Amino acid sequence: MSNLKHSPGSAPRTPDPLRRPGRRQVLVGLAGIAALPVLAACSSDDPLAAQAGNADGKNYIAGDGSVLEIRPDERGEPVQFSSTLFSGEPISTDSLVGDPAVLNFWYAACAPCRVEAPDLQALHEELEPQDVRFVGVNVRDTVATAQAFERNFGITYPSVEDLNGQVLLAMTDYVPPQAVPTTIVLDRQGRVSARILGIAERSTLRTLITTVLGEQA
Repeated sequence: MSNLKHSPGSAPRTPDPLRRPGRRQVLVGLAGIAALPVLAACSSDDPLAAQAGNADGKNYIAGDGSVLEIRPDERGEPVQFSSTLFSGEPISTDSLVGDPAVLNFWYAACAPCRVEAPDLQALHEELEPQDVRFVGVNVRDTVATAQAFERNFGITYPSVEDLNGQVLLAMTDYVPPQAVPTTIVLDRQGRVSARILGIAERSTLRTLITTVLGEQA
């Protein structure tokens, strides 16, 4: 298996305990993304960065819309977390099992989060009839700030308040610290099937969700 290339001066990354040969990385070229101020999307502490390697001649670059897909027989255990939505209702991964789910880590002042918000809402509306669940995970805002963002962008799917980092901590094998936005697709068993670091491009995310929808329950 190939080794991850490091940029000059960077510290070696800790090997990923979830590393398996069945995972494949796709670097998605998004026109114009390089010009966007991608806030706090970093790779230095990414536990999955070792997945990238150079087997396909490409290096892993976090925060640029890079996509990691995991085939069904190589996915780990179902993720586990419980928290509270901004509405005050409790939510846990147990309540998501049985349907594909999309977790989007965001906060209101994050410029890339604002760019992707309309596409996330559009996909939510498109795929809700197919029982795809969208859940935001807000890592920074007060209720008032988060709800103002949701009103501004017409977001109708719920978000978790995660100021204490409880959900983020539960997902650290998949969400690098401070890598916002990050979007994760869960299969019907609650296992991570794909991850996008940086802006979730609409057609790419739809494809990842469609893949899970096509899998047997």
